[in-house]
Amino acid sequence: MTKRIFLILIVALCAHSVFADSEAEVDSLYSRFQIEEVEVTARALSKDVIVPQTLKGAELQRLNALSVADALRYFSGVQLKDYGGVGGIKTINVRSMGSQHTAVYYNGVQLGNAQNGQVDLGRFSLDNMEEIQLFNGQKSDIFQSAREFGSAGNVYLTTRKPYFKPDEKVHVRGQMRFGSFALANPNIGVDVKLTDALSLTLDAEYVYSDGKYPFRYRRVLPTGETAYDTIAIRQNGDVNAVRAEVGFHHYYRTTGFWRVHAYNYYSERGVPGAIVNNVWRNGERLWDRNSFVQAQWQDEWFGRWSTRLLAKYANDYTHYKNYDERLLPSNNEYTQQEVYLSLANKVQVFNWWDLSLAYDYQYNTLDRTNLLLNDSKEHFLRHSHWLSAATAFNIKEYLRMQASVLMTAVDRNMPRVTPGVFFSLRPYPAIDLSINAFYKQSYRYPTFNDLYYTDLGNASLRPELARQHSVELAYCVCHKWLTANISASYYYNRVTDKIIAYPKGQQFRWTMLNLGTVKINGVDAKADMSLFLPLRFVLRGRLNYTYQTAIDMTNPNDTYYGHQIPYIPWHSGSVVVELDWQSKRGDHYGLNYSFIYVGERYSQQENIVYNYVQPWYTHDLSLYGEWGIKRWWLKANLEINNLLGQDYEVIQNYPMPKQNVRCTVAVRY
Repeated sequence: MTKRIFLILIVALCAHSVFADSEAEVDSLYSRFQIEEVEVTARALSKDVIVPQTLKGAELQRLNALSVADALRYFSGVQLKDYGGVGGIKTINVRSMGSQHTAVYYNGVQLGNAQNGQVDLGRFSLDNMEEIQLFNGQKSDIFQSAREFGSAGNVYLTTRKPYFKPDEKVHVRGQMRFGSFALANPNIGVDVKLTDALSLTLDAEYVYSDGKYPFRYRRVLPTGETAYDTIAIRQNGDVNAVRAEVGFHHYYRTTGFWRVHAYNYYSERGVPGAIVNNVWRNGERLWDRNSFVQAQWQDEWFGRWSTRLLAKYANDYTHYKNYDERLLPSNNEYTQQEVYLSLANKVQVFNWWDLSLAYDYQYNTLDRTNLLLNDSKEHFLRHSHWLSAATAFNIKEYLRMQASVLMTAVDRNMPRVTPGVFFSLRPYPAIDLSINAFYKQSYRYPTFNDLYYTDLGNASLRPELARQHSVELAYCVCHKWLTANISASYYYNRVTDKIIAYPKGQQFRWTMLNLGTVKINGVDAKADMSLFLPLRFVLRGRLNYTYQTAIDMTNPNDTYYGHQIPYIPWHSGSVVVELDWQSKRGDHYGLNYSFIYVGERYSQQENIVYNYVQPWYTHDLSLYGEWGIKRWWLKANLEINNLLGQDYEVIQNYPMPKQNVRCTVAVRY
């Protein structure tokens, strides 16, 4: 079975990840199938020096996905850590670089998190999301904040923007999702056109799940004997969460705009612990409150000079309590505050030459309170500065080049300078074939959480330096009846003093350590296509495959020297197939199938049989329909996830749900 899966993935060699259909915030659903969408896909190859992987609009909404984390599983080169259920923490790792080398941006401003130094992508819903993009290296546009030049990979989350016809003032939408494990997830949103240039968006949702799902617990000893084999119910995986967002969008003249966005998220959840030694229940609880307000202003001067200002204030609170007598008792509060300012300028010297300069400043504080020790408090603070300079050359249609240099200074540590060079070559402009390559260095200091969190922090951690090399071949085919994007890339990364984290018995408490040198080699292959069939049928497909080695090359005397680092599979991939039909009046019906595969891995540094983690794969299926009644649109979606009831674990001893169902009913005006 596994060999057949890989054969299918490799033969298809796969692609550029922008689906050919539109993002579908336009009111006319019929516009999704017009040829103008083919043109958008074709331009993507010639516009970007490094082509991003993208999910957006209707395609994003039709995936079997509840959160942003679920959607990111369909990108190549991505490893997602998932601890099970709606409430389980979910973090992303791109090309084995580690979660801290993957920055997550929400409407253009980077997200932070006080919980564990990583962004929990499970708390970001898809219901308010317009587009998700993943860039390896950095974004192709040099007009960006200085901080954006500092990450090895960037994930951009863009929330939905309001679009109004001339005679429209208000858009209202409501949605109710329910399903297995007592899932209840209502969502409501309102867009208001205040003036011709100013609009307001509101979005709110509630998520509840008891997190109780059956799983099979089976362990086979290296001798072949069965140690455990039983069926149990997952406990302490409940979640109670509320999210509310408000945004103002203002556009003036033809060049300028400003936006203000406020976000608040509160959750109480159980922390589903590891299933070991026949222990099925634990007593860890987690309370989170994440709030931020961010603003963006941008304008253009004299037709050649552009300026962008970003500002953000964030306040994150985490309360972790463990009253399980079998584990070390804990009752801690963490409060982190962040102030962030960014100024970026870009000037077009000539039509073929751009220059940019950006400066970012960030102030962080962390307060840790131990409620078991008479409210014992500790306070930490950090000042961070980033200064970047970049240039871009566009030589007709043949060659696009970018170069950047970033200086990073944290507190009184010695500033570090990291360069990056990117280019895209199109040898035959008449053919949409491009050769893309880049070299980049990324440097990061340990976070507060790496250094100071209880039973997790390691004050002796050293900063981490990563060197990335990548080359990609991309090809696009565009016809009236077919669009297809195919690409394959090879990458080599070398990470010095790599910081890794792995669970230490309790999900909230992890072990942090440095690995001296890690070498990463990998191949990503991607393909997507849209086939326009007779009778208004459209067949879409997406295929991703990744092969990679990430081995520890620190010390030849170590028993794990030359071994694959924890939780990095050699093989992984995904397949998405969708058949869509649209009636003459604009009604939609569709069937969506997706398959995800993650190969064998090891849970610890030593690649021995005791640490072996089996491959897993899931099949998901969804059926949807959308109908228009005057200005009202009704939508229904039925999802069956893990269709065959596969027993699997993303993280060892954290069983994932077997077959489960979700049903969504939505209305839009």
